[in-house]
Amino acid sequence: MAERSTAAVDVADNSGKKPLTAHADKATADGADRSHETAEQPVPDTDGERSGAEPAITRPELHSGHKLARRYRLEECITRLDGFSSWRAVDEKLRRAVGVHILPADHPRTRSVLAAARSAALLGDPRFVQVLDAVEENDLVYVVHEWLPDAVELTTLLALGPMEPHDAYQLVDQLSQAMAAAHREGLSHLRLTPGAVLRTSTGQYRIRGLAVNAALRGITAERPQRTDTEAIGALLYAALTQRWPYENDAHGLSGLPKGIGLLPPDQVKAGVHRGLSELAMRALVNDGATASRQEPPCTTPDELMKAVAAMPRIRPPEPTFAPPHEYPRPGYGRTALHPGHAATQSVPIPPAPLESRAGRVLKWTVSALLIAALGLGSWQIADKMLGRDNTRGSEQEAPPPDGDKKNDGPKTSARTGDPVAISTVHDFDPFGGDPTENSRNIGRSHDGDPGTAWQTDWYASRDFGRLKSGLGVIVDLGSVQQIGSVKVSFLGHTAADLRVAPESSAVRPTALSGFTQVAEGSGTEVSLTPDKPARSRYVLVWLTELPQDFDGTFRGKISEIKVTG
Repeated sequence: MAERSTAAVDVADNSGKKPLTAHADKATADGADRSHETAEQPVPDTDGERSGAEPAITRPELHSGHKLARRYRLEECITRLDGFSSWRAVDEKLRRAVGVHILPADHPRTRSVLAAARSAALLGDPRFVQVLDAVEENDLVYVVHEWLPDAVELTTLLALGPMEPHDAYQLVDQLSQAMAAAHREGLSHLRLTPGAVLRTSTGQYRIRGLAVNAALRGITAERPQRTDTEAIGALLYAALTQRWPYENDAHGLSGLPKGIGLLPPDQVKAGVHRGLSELAMRALVNDGATASRQEPPCTTPDELMKAVAAMPRIRPPEPTFAPPHEYPRPGYGRTALHPGHAATQSVPIPPAPLESRAGRVLKWTVSALLIAALGLGSWQIADKMLGRDNTRGSEQEAPPPDGDKKNDGPKTSARTGDPVAISTVHDFDPFGGDPTENSRNIGRSHDGDPGTAWQTDWYASRDFGRLKSGLGVIVDLGSVQQIGSVKVSFLGHTAADLRVAPESSAVRPTALSGFTQVAEGSGTEVSLTPDKPARSRYVLVWLTELPQDFDGTFRGKISEIKVTG
């Protein structure tokens, strides 16, 4: 997932040490909108950590094209603020984009930034944008982190309007789980704004700047868990209402009207999900909010995560299909439309030809004649059949010879247990952003080596982070074969179905509806055996529940697939 992530380096603001959720952030996180500051214009320092006695910081003279460690080539300056700068760069060794924060070695926050970066790198949780390097050399200190070009910043998503309840539910669910895991390792964010949250193309949220963004700005908090919980509550509030839950405008969002206090989301905007509205207030209760049902406040990400888990699951909206456009046709009762011309006046619709008096008489006459003809025909057929039976008498029809026995229907051969050769295997994710899932190592699923495995992308829960009903691999046997059983070796306890395409399928199906479920099972060594042998060229191993990986996320891993007849 590291190679397929978004956005850029987090842009600084002027929030100081006050709670970050209560103040406006005047810059975006990826530098896409810098109407108030540019990469070439330093922003005035108003950070509460600075005092008149603190010596001025000399900014290093850096420019596009400059290389760090003869490896990281600086491309674009995103932020210059308070003695440090943030850049989009290229790792020429691995040929990928990265983000870089750069400070002079004598900066008063250098030690804390290095310590924060190294602690965040040790966490290794894929729900966070990963710190790749933290180096001090040549009077410079720089922190290198992932750059995720395929993700979208939450600031951008909020600018489009309020989120659907399912999307807002996914946001608070994934953020609370991620921050709970970070706090268990002693790490906090303290600057969890819309610019620090990214949504990938698979619908998963990733958090950037864990510990590092706060260290760069000297932000501290007496109760870091409470601060991060309030920040998640503010993000949920914004997702439900497209309003920032404080009086000041921030992050491109309008604040609440002055003097009325913190209103619940469902009082700010009609149609807001009641349960999510109450959840946002429970997370913000420390800032004066009051839950409508007087539920206890959530003061830590872990408490918020448990409150989310206790809610009824919010399902995604059913897909809607627009009816095909009906082009106007000439005729009675229609308004003829033509580009650039006004609509013509509607013409009254005359009665249908058979609705007149003469038409009704004709209709009943034709109906009577048809009934009489059908009755006569049926009587003649019955008479012929009875006559034929009478001529046979009591003779018994001789049984046909063995060679003339009729086939009572297609017979299914018994299982042979012989191995069936696999031609190719294709990863299959019909509910993702594209129909594939980690295609690079798909060959490991049937290479004969149980020590190698193909694995899915990571998900936040066993049920694919509630993003999809499943995914899997399609086994192409090269031609129609009898399928007696499919044995699948998983790494970790996994639930899966066996589905087969119709025998007549000439091409590999591209939708789940192109397969029929014939077996199911779970475990690490799973034999998926249909009630009776099936015949098909395309076999789908469809994963429905994932095992938990060592890093706390969930991945499916297939080490070997074997098909027998």
